[in-house]
Amino acid sequence: MNTSIKVRKINWLFISTVVIPTLLSIIYFGFIASDVYISESRFVVRSPDKQSSSPFSSFLKGTGFSSSQDDSYTVKDYMLSRDALNLLNDKLSIQEVYSSNTVDIFNRFAGLTFWDTSFEALYQYYLNLVEIDLDSDSSITTLIIKSYTAEDAYKINEQLIHISESLVNKLNEVAKSDMIGFATKEVNIAEEKAKAAALALSNYRNQKGVVDPEKQSGVELEQVVKLQNELITAQAKLVQLQTFAKHNPQIPSLELQVKSLEAEIAIQTKQVVGGDQSLAKKAAQYQRLALEREFADKQLASTLASLEIARNEAMRKQLYLERIVQPRKPDKAMAPRRLRGILTSFIMGMIAWGVLSILLAGVREHND
Repeated sequence: MNTSIKVRKINWLFISTVVIPTLLSIIYFGFIASDVYISESRFVVRSPDKQSSSPFSSFLKGTGFSSSQDDSYTVKDYMLSRDALNLLNDKLSIQEVYSSNTVDIFNRFAGLTFWDTSFEALYQYYLNLVEIDLDSDSSITTLIIKSYTAEDAYKINEQLIHISESLVNKLNEVAKSDMIGFATKEVNIAEEKAKAAALALSNYRNQKGVVDPEKQSGVELEQVVKLQNELITAQAKLVQLQTFAKHNPQIPSLELQVKSLEAEIAIQTKQVVGGDQSLAKKAAQYQRLALEREFADKQLASTLASLEIARNEAMRKQLYLERIVQPRKPDKAMAPRRLRGILTSFIMGMIAWGVLSILLAGVREHND
């Protein structure tokens, strides 16, 4: 009687841990589980100004480009973002594709949770369908899309790369716009300063009636020197006559000439260095205005050069998403691996049955 009870208990345990799970596995993998198709593509984000030491990057460097790993992470994060999913849903109706009745209820979107069809639930579902692997050595990104038809897997992969290319182009445009826009703004400011400095100098010349006080004062000083030489000659001749011919009729005319020259020298000297209207006084203000104009002109030239450099840099620093392996339409379902799933269920059931049998035998022995 006891042996019969033990056999029944052991049979019940075996059926619970091995037979039933294996049968359920056969039913699921054999009749319920939908085929899963996988579309794979590979790409690299490259830039002319980024450097890397990987062999693939060395190859790109030979073509004038190099891989840009930081930007590859940007593209990866974007592919896994809600924005990317939103675009995919708009273009390919992702929600309808994965909630189709042709997909088994266990893998279907909102299959077991009919009430939760929110975008957030779709996003969590989407993360399980997209795999992105970035090789840190080669900077090559592998994109894997899982779907329940070969056509859908291919279309989603192709569309995801397409919108990522649009993202890279947008980043290029924003970078160029910011770089060139800032340089252009600086040029406009410098142009206004140069115009203001030139206008200020022109107004000063018109108000004071001078063109270049330094050059004009040079001319005036040359005239003063010439008058001084004439004065010295006249004074020497006057002293000579007063010494040796006191009654010479030329003495009065020489004295008048000396006084005239002294007066003219005083006038010419005053025009150069004396009073508020002198050239020396005007030269200080003129030099300040001329210096401001020269500085403004140099600043304008510098900003124009910076603008040209910014334009060249904007063109040189563009990012490129280069496809290495194009998305392909799978011709065979890669999952689920039905036989392996059934065997796994059977083996795990046998292990569970063996462990529980040992534990139950130990409990009985302890009770006896």
